Amino acid sequence: MMSLKALIFDVDGTLADTERDGHRVAFNAAFAAVGLDWHWSEDLYGELLAVTGGKERIRYYLQHHHPQWLEQQGIEQTIIALHESKTAHYQMLVKDGAIPLRPGIQRLLQEARDRAITLAIATTTTHSNVAHLLQATLGAHSLEWFAVIGAGDVVPAKKPAPDIYHYVMQQLGLSPQHCLAIEDSAQGLQAAHAAGIATLITFNGYTREDTFDGALAVLDHLGEPDQPCQQLAGSCRCGTYVTLEALRNCLS
Repeated sequence: MMSLKALIFDVDGTLADTERDGHRVAFNAAFAAVGLDWHWSEDLYGELLAVTGGKERIRYYLQHHHPQWLEQQGIEQTIIALHESKTAHYQMLVKDGAIPLRPGIQRLLQEARDRAITLAIATTTTHSNVAHLLQATLGAHSLEWFAVIGAGDVVPAKKPAPDIYHYVMQQLGLSPQHCLAIEDSAQGLQAAHAAGIATLITFNGYTREDTFDGALAVLDHLGEPDQPCQQLAGSCRCGTYVTLEALRNCLS
């Protein structure tokens, strides 16, 4: 029997539905602020989510929609500046309470804390974005809940590469069999699996059609006692809402 010692959470799309009404809106605001007529629709943004990392997403967009921009002098600095502006717009949205946590997240985090299960984060978004989301939804001291926050460019290769998970486990001093990842996308699942970590999926509107082969369970969210989740796949039976006991049973 494997002993569960740590839960490792992705952020965007997992802790909160940040993509459609958060990051996408912030990217468009950053473009508009400097007079660019670029607009990422909901459908286009869904396609761009195949690329992990904000600066990488902008670069991919230019490659496929405005390739002449990549020939301009200083384009890398422009991409960095746009991403910094987008981050500021995103953080304002979070601060205004526009992005709540998904069902079951706060409940499971609290249960893990009560049972002395270590919490950690493995994400491609920036540490600053993580901090703003946690503080806006869980309070000023919520960053202290997490033993490790692996975020942003702390590793060179982003998901689906396993680097961020290797980094988090190294910082925790734990091996994969003692960890469980909670992700929302195929890229996240691939990253966690490549690091040897069992993974639970809570998909969202953008990732519903992803392939989640090998996930312990594929759910629409973690659920609440009065808001049951629906399980679409996986051998781990989570019931109407995910509990720490259910996750431990999944690893037994």
